[in-house]
Amino acid sequence: MTDHHASSGGGVYDVAAFYKFVSIDDCDAWAPDLKQRMLDRDVMGTILLAHEGINGTISGTPEAVAEILRIIRQHDGLGDLSHKVSHAPGHVFNRAKVKVKPSLINLGPDVDPSQCVGTYVKPGDWNELISDPEVVLIDTRNDYEVHAGTFEGAIDPKIKRFRDLPGFVERTLDPRKHKKVAMFCTGGIRCEKSTAWMLEQGFEEVYHLEGGILKYFEDVPREQSMWSGDCYVFDERVGVDQDLNPSDEAKFCPGCGHALTTKLRCAPEYVPGQRCPKCAEGQAAG
Repeated sequence: MTDHHASSGGGVYDVAAFYKFVSIDDCDAWAPDLKQRMLDRDVMGTILLAHEGINGTISGTPEAVAEILRIIRQHDGLGDLSHKVSHAPGHVFNRAKVKVKPSLINLGPDVDPSQCVGTYVKPGDWNELISDPEVVLIDTRNDYEVHAGTFEGAIDPKIKRFRDLPGFVERTLDPRKHKKVAMFCTGGIRCEKSTAWMLEQGFEEVYHLEGGILKYFEDVPREQSMWSGDCYVFDERVGVDQDLNPSDEAKFCPGCGHALTTKLRCAPEYVPGQRCPKCAEGQAAG
C-alpha cells in the first residue's frame, strides 16, 4: 500500500475546498468516473454529490488538484465553481471518495439556498460588520470546532450537529428583537442553508461570511484579524492556523495527549479542552 502521508519528492501539497448549490441530475453516473479521475492522479479526499450540488475537499500535488478542479468545472453548471486552497506537507486524507447523498448538508428543515439566501459579506468587509453592536454574531459550527477557535464576540450555540442549530435559534433569538444577524462557518456551505432558513423565519437582515473562515484567513492579514485560535478542519491536519498552515495546538487531547481525529471529536465521550474517548478508555482500564 502506498503511504500517502509522505509527499513524493517532499513538495507541498494543495488542499482545495469547494462547494456549489446547483442542480446535478447525473450524480450516480458521474460519481464513479470522478473517483477514477482522482485515483488516476493520486488525489485524495471526499467529494459529495447531490441533486442540489457539490461539496468537497481534496488534496494532492498542485498540478493534480488543479486538473481535478478543471474536470469538475467542465460539468454543466459548475463552470464558475470557486475554491479555497491551503497547504500541507503531504496528503491529508487516506482515500479518494465520491459519494452520492440526498443533500449536501442536513439542516433539518428543507430549504433551498438557490431560491433565497442571506447577504454575502466579503472577508475584507467582515470586521466592520461584526464590530456593529447591533449585530448578533453566530458561529454555526459544532462545539468541538468552536473550541479550536472562533471570532471575537461570537455566540457558541454549543451544538453537536448542524441540524441542532434551528432549535438553538428558536430558543435564543427573536426576529422582532434581533434585527441583524451574522453567521459564519468553515467554508461557507453551512451558512447557505442556515441564512436561507433564518430569512424564512422572519429575520430581516441576515449576513454570512463569503467563503467562510478559510477565505477570511486567505484574504485578511493576521494583524487585522478578529479571529482567535485555529480553525478546525475535517482532515488529518485537525486544525489550520491563520496562515493556513497545519496547526499543532488543535491536534492533541490535553487530557491524554492522543491525536484528536475527527472521529474522536465526534464521539459522545469527547469534552472539548478536557477529555477524549481515549481518556475514557484509560480510566476504564485503570
